[in-house]
Amino acid sequence: MVFSPQFRTAATYVLVSGVYIWFSGHLLGSLVRDPHQLVVYQIIKGWMFVLGTGLLLYWMIGRTVHRMAEANRRLLDGHEQALRVLVGAMDVRHKETSDHSERVVRMATGLARIAGVESDALRDVKFGALLHDIGKLALPDHILIKPGKLDDDETRLMRTHPRIGYDMLQQIEFLRGASDIPFSHHERWDGTGYPQGLAGEAIPLAARIFSVVDVWDALSFPRVYKPAWPEEEVLAYLRNAAGSQLDPTLVRTFMDHYAELKALALHPVS
Repeated sequence: MVFSPQFRTAATYVLVSGVYIWFSGHLLGSLVRDPHQLVVYQIIKGWMFVLGTGLLLYWMIGRTVHRMAEANRRLLDGHEQALRVLVGAMDVRHKETSDHSERVVRMATGLARIAGVESDALRDVKFGALLHDIGKLALPDHILIKPGKLDDDETRLMRTHPRIGYDMLQQIEFLRGASDIPFSHHERWDGTGYPQGLAGEAIPLAARIFSVVDVWDALSFPRVYKPAWPEEEVLAYLRNAAGSQLDPTLVRTFMDHYAELKALALHPVS
């Protein structure tokens, strides 16, 4: 028979408390005869009981919390592995360069850390970067892998993918916080982006971080519609885009730590 964690915790507490009360009561009864002294010792025994059971509960609850945290971590790791398989299949379908999604995840997470993003917000950057183009699952292949320039109708359809991606992630509780990047990474610092036309710091920080990384990756590696740019031209483009397309502070941070971030993107840490 398998007992629940609540039952095991309560049963252990009751057993230990019962044994302590029974033995300590009998011990006091056999050693102390004076009624006044017995009262004092009973008070001391009571405080020892409170302290001892408090420590016991602290240990038992801590152990349970640790086990729950470990189970949650394993569950999150399982979710992440499944998402990586999905995104890998998307990259193949979209004819992206090898390791595209993993590169932008590593670089965006690294830039976010440097920018001071921590804890759950950093996890949201990681998942948001991984799923930045999840909305493209709803778009037809002839648009996604078209070698030439999209026409007006195709462009309008392509620009629906941020909203589609946002709506998809909002249906999954642990990914709701990661929706800023899929929804807003095509916004521009000057307000001329899409889908909402946000400007400046009204654009979520995670999306501003990812936009810098996404531009670097898009220009640094070949796509079906263009060859890779030389590195010097990529960096020059980023500098020129600061204050118009991209957050100038984040571009400066990116440049200051470029060697570190590039190594992170190209050489995963095992």
